[in-house]
Amino acid sequence: MKIKNIVSLSLLCFAFGNLSAQNPWPKTTETAKPWTRWWWMGNAVDEKGLDKQLTVLNKAGFGGVEIVPIYGAKGFEKQYLNYLSPEWMRMLKFTTGKAKSLNMGVDMAVGTGWPIGGPQVVEQDAATKMIVQTYTISSGEKFSEKIVLKDEKQKDLKTVKLDIVTAYNEKNEAVVLTDKVNGDGILNWKPSSGKWIIYAVFTGKTLQKVKRAAPGGEGYTLDHFSPEATKDYLKTFDKAFGNSNYGIRSFFNDSYEVYNADWTPDFLSEFKKRRGYDLSPYIRYLVGKEENEIAGRVKSDYRETLSELILNHFTRDFTNWAHSKNSKNTNQAHGSPGNLLDLYAAVDIPESETFGSSIFEIPGLKRDTADIQKSDMPDFNMLKFASSASNVTGKKLTSNETFTWLTEHFKTSWSQAKPEVEQVFLSGINHVFYHGTTYTPAHVQFPGWLFYASVNFVPENSLWPHLKGLNSYIERTQSVLQSGKSDNELLIYWPVYDQWASPKGNDVAFKVHNVKKWLVPTPMYENMNKLSKMGYSLDMISDKMIGESRSENQKIQVSKEGSAYEVLIIPELTYLPESTLKNILDLAQNGAFVIFQNEPKDIPGNFEVEKIRTQLKFLWNQIPFQNQAGSMKFANVGKGKIVLSSDVAKALEYLKIERERLTDTGLKFVRRRFDGGKYYYIVNHTSKEINQNIPLNFVGKQVVLMNPENGDYGLAETQDNSVKIQLKSGESLIVKASETADNSVAKWKYTEKTEAPIVLSQSWHLSFKEGGPELPKPRTLTKLQPWTNFTEDAQTQSFSGTGVYATTLNLKKNKADDYLLKFDKLYESAAVIVNGKEAGIVWSIPFEINVGKYLKKGKNTIQIEVSNLMANRIRYMDQNKIEWRNYHEINFVNINYKPFDASNWKVQPSGLDGEIQLIPIYYSK
Repeated sequence: MKIKNIVSLSLLCFAFGNLSAQNPWPKTTETAKPWTRWWWMGNAVDEKGLDKQLTVLNKAGFGGVEIVPIYGAKGFEKQYLNYLSPEWMRMLKFTTGKAKSLNMGVDMAVGTGWPIGGPQVVEQDAATKMIVQTYTISSGEKFSEKIVLKDEKQKDLKTVKLDIVTAYNEKNEAVVLTDKVNGDGILNWKPSSGKWIIYAVFTGKTLQKVKRAAPGGEGYTLDHFSPEATKDYLKTFDKAFGNSNYGIRSFFNDSYEVYNADWTPDFLSEFKKRRGYDLSPYIRYLVGKEENEIAGRVKSDYRETLSELILNHFTRDFTNWAHSKNSKNTNQAHGSPGNLLDLYAAVDIPESETFGSSIFEIPGLKRDTADIQKSDMPDFNMLKFASSASNVTGKKLTSNETFTWLTEHFKTSWSQAKPEVEQVFLSGINHVFYHGTTYTPAHVQFPGWLFYASVNFVPENSLWPHLKGLNSYIERTQSVLQSGKSDNELLIYWPVYDQWASPKGNDVAFKVHNVKKWLVPTPMYENMNKLSKMGYSLDMISDKMIGESRSENQKIQVSKEGSAYEVLIIPELTYLPESTLKNILDLAQNGAFVIFQNEPKDIPGNFEVEKIRTQLKFLWNQIPFQNQAGSMKFANVGKGKIVLSSDVAKALEYLKIERERLTDTGLKFVRRRFDGGKYYYIVNHTSKEINQNIPLNFVGKQVVLMNPENGDYGLAETQDNSVKIQLKSGESLIVKASETADNSVAKWKYTEKTEAPIVLSQSWHLSFKEGGPELPKPRTLTKLQPWTNFTEDAQTQSFSGTGVYATTLNLKKNKADDYLLKFDKLYESAAVIVNGKEAGIVWSIPFEINVGKYLKKGKNTIQIEVSNLMANRIRYMDQNKIEWRNYHEINFVNINYKPFDASNWKVQPSGLDGEIQLIPIYYSK
């Protein structure tokens, strides 16, 4: 077995291992490397600091940066630059020029902080909301009240207007009175009989301002539903950029976190144009508390209209604007009230987000419940909304804001980051952005400037010397995942109308933080989990995408550049538009396979309900279903087939759609198709070692195994469409199955046997090479242990940096094929040097490394350079009231959004503990 946990330091200048044969790894680019969100605090940047930090990021293996200006540090106000000012643009130009010289890319946010907004957002263009007031009036009574807005917060606004006035009697009969109210708010109407409730809807403003704004970026948030607002907003960038894009690869828009924005000035006319009827007579059902069928239907139409407005009046306009600058755009659609699939599909690079910490079964993986988010955990299927949009429409890249609040500040190791980013890759994402890196002026001392909610990917991090291990792993993995096309075989429809039809509330925001409400309880989610565990690969599809699809050679394809799929699954649902069912039947006529989990019960919306419902029933009844064994029904429709079954897995079996049986072992995978073969990216997140032949649906004529941690590769042993793999818990592997053979590739090294380990129980010398606040004194250890065990030495308790454990080993014989250096406990990562030669970095579970080629018979020197967390030094600084957090806005909070204070933290164990074993390995011949 070739052990996975090393990065050959001698090959750090080249990412991909052995070059003696034709290298099977795809060519690496800056896009394959990880990028990082780069916060410019207060925009207090200068050329010296920019040059220094870009150079350091480049050496650590970053491919690019994403500039996001935010609030600044106190005491540096004189260095602040206003966003998009000539001075700021000069710093941007310097940044892109320097990055280009380093073969790095630069993206930037179209705004500061979040959500999108700023000083150019005048009142008219600001995020808009409904303000509802009710009145009562009876026949024979004088109505003396004026229908004017009472909200004191809105009284000075010039854009407030009365949009709808509708009266309802006890019989629920409606009279629209909007034109009966004069400019002074006087109602010119008297009911002839009965008691009436009047609903008055005003167009108001949310008054929300940009959160965490940088200098020059303060102001109202944008009305995403107004094309004029979007156009006005982008004019500021046109003025600053002129005809140039200043070297920006992609313009970025952060997640939609606009609160209470549920209206826009021309919503009424847009609604009538898009839904076919006037909303005014039905306004009670939208803004009232009734939870009945009509309310659900009206709200469904309202929510669909909001979705179309944000798609057509913001997202597409944003994309077109970026293209006018010869750049791309990146957008986080989540959190918005729109159809996420359509919004992600409308941009060049759809971006998802992970927030919090996942649970993995990997033995030894740290996950202290005191140091994680209690309410949020990344959801695998939520991540797939972005990758589905990319795969279906043929986009090359799907990005992810990665590691947001992974753990408490200063307590994240690279070993904890690895399975989290692997889950991102398994969801189909192939372009990660760390969250993140803060610009720090060259003269600012430890810990530099920092941003809350992030893993601190900053040079001041004591783990920085070993970050290259994680970055190189991601680079190799992404080089594969950015090759070819996704090879998922199933499409599953997202029944968004079941969400929109809820009679509760107004707008429905599809947030990362409330998936337990809108995603997890759905049949679609249940199907996705079940089918993924069975070994099926799938993407989601929207109504709009189904309408754009075509079926050819029994494959479904939305766009020419996108993936082709074998089956379309319609999960259990209540509402299905008649137009969508018609498009599905057209696909079947042309050869598509379709599975319905149930008969659609109804059509959504409130327009011509009986007529369109009849059309839906008519279309459904045209399907010539025949009974099959059990509860399954099937029909031949044109060249295709339609299956009706509550058990989707049985329906797939009936259609002879093969699953990847490798998941029976607990392994997870994602598959890519390239010209001449397929890649499988396989991860072992189980608690056990997998040492066996695993079946693959495609093996071709040759299978090469590729180690994304060190770049090694070799020919696999195959037998009857299966491949032999050896993966310990926490390890990953790439399988390249090709239709052609390359005879120059050597065999993969499988472990056949091991001999009794040599325990390195001799004395060790411990010294310290870098870190602070002070270097502890060197000492000789008769027993291997963490330096934090020496509690009598205060310096060991406060130190964050690198300690060096050194010893000598007398190897009596050196006949094994290799030797594995295995660590019992490592806090947190280490560089291993054997006989003066760099053997590699140990940074992820399992903590072990191959060192055989560096050993010799007789005396050997072993040096292990261990880096620990920043936590102990921060604890020391807080205990001694050494100021390091001094920012405007949110002045640094802990993971629970309380004021940060590490003074009561326990000392985090640091260094080596337990046994270190040297295990002789013999490979199969």
